[in-house]
Amino acid sequence: MPTRTINQGFNTFHSWITPSSYQSGKASSHKSSITSRLEAYYDLNQFFYSGSANNGTDVSDYSDVDFFASIPTKKLKQNSSTSLREIKECLQDRFTSTKVYVDSPAVVLDFGSGSWDTAEVIPADFVTKTSKGKNIYEIPDGNGGWMRSSPSTHNSYVTLHNNRLNKKLKPLIRFVKAWKYYCDVPISSFYLELRVTKLMETEESIVYEIDLNTIFQKLLTTNLAAIQDPEGVSGLIYPCKSDAAKSTALSKLSTAASRVKKAREAELAGNIREAFEWWDKVYAYRFPNYSY
Repeated sequence: MPTRTINQGFNTFHSWITPSSYQSGKASSHKSSITSRLEAYYDLNQFFYSGSANNGTDVSDYSDVDFFASIPTKKLKQNSSTSLREIKECLQDRFTSTKVYVDSPAVVLDFGSGSWDTAEVIPADFVTKTSKGKNIYEIPDGNGGWMRSSPSTHNSYVTLHNNRLNKKLKPLIRFVKAWKYYCDVPISSFYLELRVTKLMETEESIVYEIDLNTIFQKLLTTNLAAIQDPEGVSGLIYPCKSDAAKSTALSKLSTAASRVKKAREAELAGNIREAFEWWDKVYAYRFPNYSY
């Protein structure tokens, strides 16, 4: 019976967690109808993709599609929670059979086929440009205020290091996000994306099993500390929405970090089958088998 190397296991796993063209297309098919509704009621400036689906770090069956809705300042309220509620009501009146709800910083439309068939609409107020000409917006901060965000800036940052690292950074980010989704860990995907990229800034190459061990140990030893936006746009980026969520995340992170460490130790000892078993536990028993 043929067997896999650890590297082959991760390559196979990456093919499994990369969304299919059907998922990507289905989720994106709602763009025009949402755009039309917001154009009619909010004099929409622009409606564009953001988030992991736009940056190639989304996870099959789990990642939704994020959109930035650039709306004129005069159409937004000083209290971002009020704007979110009004936009939610506007979209609910159009999509009457769809579950529509607020989950700051977005209004979420759940079209019913799964997480990947969910659209998040983030109201955004254009404020200025970066020194590199990238647009900066203000989006809801979850507390009624507004915070700065620049999707194109962050995408360029991740893509720069992905290209430098032989296109292995985005798969590495996907592996961390797959753990988040499979184990129901309440950590922000945006936080993980920037945190992993920041950790890999000084690396010259990526070996998945080695760098995943480094990442999990670092997340744990730093107690999921908030990080400064590496691009200086969004200020402090927090890992979780509440202290309770962070406590849950740290508990699950501790378990994962221990399992990842044991997977590496087994591999270094030449026990490849055992290493596969530990990786399988990390990913809630969804990792490829050693034998196939």
